[in-house]
Amino acid sequence: MTIFRATAAGLIFPIDVHGPSWNHYNAARFVKLIRPITLQPVARRTLHLGAHLSIAGGLHLACARGQELGCEVIQIFTRNQQQWRTKPLSDDEVMTFKQACRRHRIRLAFAHDSYLVNLCAPDGDIRERSLSAFVEEMERCERLGLAFLVTHPGSPGVTGEREGIRAMIASLDEALKRTGGLRTRVLLETSAGQGACVGHRFEQMREMIEGVREPERLGVCFDTCHVFAAGYDLRTRAAYDATLDEFDRLIGVKRIEAFHVNDSKRELGSRVDRHEHIGKGHLGIEAFRCLMRDRRFARIPKVIETPKEDDMDARNLSLLRDLI
Repeated sequence: MTIFRATAAGLIFPIDVHGPSWNHYNAARFVKLIRPITLQPVARRTLHLGAHLSIAGGLHLACARGQELGCEVIQIFTRNQQQWRTKPLSDDEVMTFKQACRRHRIRLAFAHDSYLVNLCAPDGDIRERSLSAFVEEMERCERLGLAFLVTHPGSPGVTGEREGIRAMIASLDEALKRTGGLRTRVLLETSAGQGACVGHRFEQMREMIEGVREPERLGVCFDTCHVFAAGYDLRTRAAYDATLDEFDRLIGVKRIEAFHVNDSKRELGSRVDRHEHIGKGHLGIEAFRCLMRDRRFARIPKVIETPKEDDMDARNLSLLRDLI
């Protein structure tokens, strides 16, 4: 008798169950191998989709903007991300934001840290300033009840990759030491590799995570545009599976705790970080169909960071929902 095995890449090939290599052990392995992982559509009730939203006028207004777009999750800056100094959160701001999350049915909210922060900066003064700002941001996230703080690994400048990774590990260790007991988790965002930035290779991300003293407090934010720009293809089912398999082998897909869902204005391996609307860039629509139907990530929050133009947030989110 001949039966057929379907792989995650959509390939189908026959297996002779009466052949000499077929036994109970292989039968069990066969059943395990054909379990559907990425091929079945995700039920809409498990969708965790949203956008990075403005806090203009107050943190709580991001929640209202999210509900208008049908967001279940949101990402925000907790402050003006172009300034080092900021006033402390008031008790009223914290309470109003938490109430707004409940009122507008935001399942989960998280933050992105300031673009000024560079935890592997070659300049000691800038790195210490970045560290202080990062710790302050973690404390703000904790007060607001935010699940994660997403951060870029940063750039070591002319000192090079090895020194950058070493500095990043040291900065993370110090930040985690200063924030012991906080529930907000740190997510390292995959980098496009623009300039001297580290974190564009999965091996670099693994080294940073494994190098800290408290790796259990770290996760990964997987940015589709950045990964593509760094040279990892996602444009077909086979390419998507190969890239996620590589990530799983080196880091583990369980480390992925959030997605930035963005198309890319630039080509594969460009190492240029330029976001584009969903399906309008070099990634194309199939990459996002693969992600939205991947049952492993059904409950992982996914936010768009596409260009803020007219009603494009609504259009991008609607398109992603329709891919399920």
